[in-house]
Amino acid sequence: MQSKSNLRRRDFLKMSGLGAAAVSSGVWSGLSAAESKSPNGKLNIACVGTANRAAADISEVTGENIVALCDVDKNYLDRAAAQFPNARTYADYREMIASEASRIDAMIIGAADHHHAPASIRAIRAGLHVYCEKPLTHTVHEARVVAEAAVKQGVATQMGTQIHAGENYRRVVEIVQSGALGDVTEVHVWVGKGWGGGDRPEGGQEPPATLDWDLWLGPAPQRPFWPGRYHPAQWRRWWDFGSGTLGDMACHYMDLPFWALKLRHPTRCKAEGPEVHPETCPLGLIVRYRFPERDGLPPVRLTWYDGNLIPREVAGERVPGSGVMFVGSEGKMFADYNGYRLFPVAKYAGYQPPEPTIARSIGHHAEWIKGCMDGSPTTCNFDYSGALTEAVLLGNVAYRVGQALDWDAANLRATNCPAADRFIRKQYRPGWEVA
Repeated sequence: MQSKSNLRRRDFLKMSGLGAAAVSSGVWSGLSAAESKSPNGKLNIACVGTANRAAADISEVTGENIVALCDVDKNYLDRAAAQFPNARTYADYREMIASEASRIDAMIIGAADHHHAPASIRAIRAGLHVYCEKPLTHTVHEARVVAEAAVKQGVATQMGTQIHAGENYRRVVEIVQSGALGDVTEVHVWVGKGWGGGDRPEGGQEPPATLDWDLWLGPAPQRPFWPGRYHPAQWRRWWDFGSGTLGDMACHYMDLPFWALKLRHPTRCKAEGPEVHPETCPLGLIVRYRFPERDGLPPVRLTWYDGNLIPREVAGERVPGSGVMFVGSEGKMFADYNGYRLFPVAKYAGYQPPEPTIARSIGHHAEWIKGCMDGSPTTCNFDYSGALTEAVLLGNVAYRVGQALDWDAANLRATNCPAADRFIRKQYRPGWEVA
């Protein structure tokens, strides 16, 4: 709905920077929303990426106005343009933002990981609300830059961890926070999926005429095109574009202990797996994090496992191929997307969970749309999801550098390992920088 306020957009954004900071601290000031740039009171949304996961995101916001579409693959772009014939089309999101910022309110980013931060930071600094797929960024440093920019600019943000809106996650958080497990000091998180392996092919081929390969590479180093190795579906296994199974899935599964245990920044991180490959992610990885005391809660050791290194038994219980196990002083709980189980079974027979205290979600994308329109908080805003992404990606840094990291989160550095900096940050091709 269109605000009756005659505040200019710039005035609102300046004011709502205070609101964004309040959201990150759990307090919301109730500031009025910016006027939509649309004559019908709906959001004008631009989309970066139009196929696969991006298409699913777009399908969730079709009640708004889709006014601009961007994709480096013309086949995908033409398909989306047929669905939204009034939308302007682009191959380069930098051009789209520069050309459309005066008439769009918000942007959805569903491109490959290495484009998340370059697209997000440009949209945020243009005053646009942003929904970005997980992981929020490609590097630890990018996550901090994007999160801080979002708070400073006062825009509504949401990372695409859609399961966060599910009822089961809410009930698990309530049970853990009720004290039913006692003091939780240990968590195990695992996903039986393996994005990794392979070598860079020698030579290269001409990309199809429908694919702008240089724009697809974007901030990544130049390399020849090779069919089936990168675009459209295999980029996650390559360090230059993705971050393996850890980057793909940990933002979903580690989100649950982050939320339930109020985690934020680890103080130590160690990883183990196969010999590090310079080009591709491992087919199996174990990452061990230590989190400090916070808000009166005890320190936590969290262990992540993926691919061919997942456990079959955790804390004495047989487990399926993916899930989370909370280990407390009074009991244990296994949880996944759809349900939970308490152990020992006999002890918790007849257990009645606490009355719900976390409100039912109106929907992950709907939360974001509402936040764009009226300034209400989103549950996976970039302050929360930026810290989650930092921790997730730090696991890859520890793995690639080959040693445990003593982590100084305030300064984004491993105090015992200066060599880690080359994986905390990265170099960009000119014109794609994130700073």
